[in-house]
Amino acid sequence: MSKENQITEWKQSWHENYFDWICGYANAFGGTLYIGKDDDGNVVGIDNIEKLLELVPNKTRDLMGIMVDVNHHEEGGLHYLEIVVEPYPYPINIRGRYFYRSGSTKQELKGPALNKFLLERQGKRWDGVPVPNVSVDELKDDTIEFFKRKAAKSNRLSEEDLDGDKKEIIESLNLFDSEMLKRAAVLLFHPDPEKFVTGAFIKIGFFEEDDDLKYQDEVKGNLLEQAEEVLMLLKTKYDVAAISYDEGSRYEKFTFPQDAIREAVMNAIAHKDYSSGIPIQISVYNEKIIFWNEGQLPENWTVDKLSSKHPSKPFNPDIANTLFRAGYIESWGRGTIKMINACKEHKIAPPIFSNEPPDFQVELIKYSDHGLSAMGLKEELRKVVLYTQEHESITNTQVQELCGVSKATASRYLSDLEGKYIEKVGTTGVGTSYILKGLAKGS
Repeated sequence: MSKENQITEWKQSWHENYFDWICGYANAFGGTLYIGKDDDGNVVGIDNIEKLLELVPNKTRDLMGIMVDVNHHEEGGLHYLEIVVEPYPYPINIRGRYFYRSGSTKQELKGPALNKFLLERQGKRWDGVPVPNVSVDELKDDTIEFFKRKAAKSNRLSEEDLDGDKKEIIESLNLFDSEMLKRAAVLLFHPDPEKFVTGAFIKIGFFEEDDDLKYQDEVKGNLLEQAEEVLMLLKTKYDVAAISYDEGSRYEKFTFPQDAIREAVMNAIAHKDYSSGIPIQISVYNEKIIFWNEGQLPENWTVDKLSSKHPSKPFNPDIANTLFRAGYIESWGRGTIKMINACKEHKIAPPIFSNEPPDFQVELIKYSDHGLSAMGLKEELRKVVLYTQEHESITNTQVQELCGVSKATASRYLSDLEGKYIEKVGTTGVGTSYILKGLAKGS
């Protein structure tokens, strides 16, 4: 038997608030509401079906101005109702309230989520909304010139466009709406975008523990300036490289791969929900960095999709396009894969992506004995994880030698760690080895 899902809902009896569900279906992908079925989809029947056959379509029309198909069905002598709702291309409200079907739940849209929904129904995105009373002359000349140099180096803007004046550069990036600058233009090039968008800056802090902040910085200015300053601060102040020499040559080794840090920073800038009014926050610890921004994945995506090839669906298309032209990001959805590959090359754990709307987070971790001990791992298991991190893989035989244990005990250690810290690769038996969880993805 089928189950309830995004487009199917079963209800044993009719209630007035089910008009909200009809509104949610109309604003999402459409769907079917069955009245007279239990939670398992079994027909239990309803008595007032003739009344509902008239009430539901008429009141739906009166409340929302839309039409629904209402069908009468019978099974085993029991009657039930099928209400079929088509998706609508424009916003549907009921008594001034907007609902949306997401997964198998009905959500009322409010605040930024409602603004985003209404804009998308008009074919707009938040960063594409025009800002009145801001002229091209107010945009920062130095940032425009810096962008032109970056775009020339990346070869992602034509020479003709690069030779243009300030207004022509903005036009080539599609940052006008009629005669007004878009929000994206203000964020990217205005000397003080916070005059127009609250929280349009980045906070960085160094923590010994979660409640022990040692020092911090607030990075302001336009988004291109923020990107450069944040990357510089992370490299020179927050993740200072260990320096070594070999035969007269100087080598730098950072705790975290610079390519992964760069991708995480640019991902936050490009995909942040700027309507939230909350700054991007980067929390640096001795053994991890957490990049947080308010935002969400595209409809029906999960974080697992980020670990394999996926299309590029930026939250802020106009901002993302400019960052792409400047060579900061890719246009093929490869940024998260580049993070994974950078971590693999640097011999640390893969990035951890998490999305619990409205929060999106990327965490880079370098396992250490101290950190793993704090997580509750006993000494033998810590040895296995650290060996795997340093040597990229480990086998049962190597666990036996590393910990001085039997094959059976080594198998138990690997089993205890599998799923959270490590994952199995290869076939069963002699061809089996283990790597850090998530590193099998990427490239």
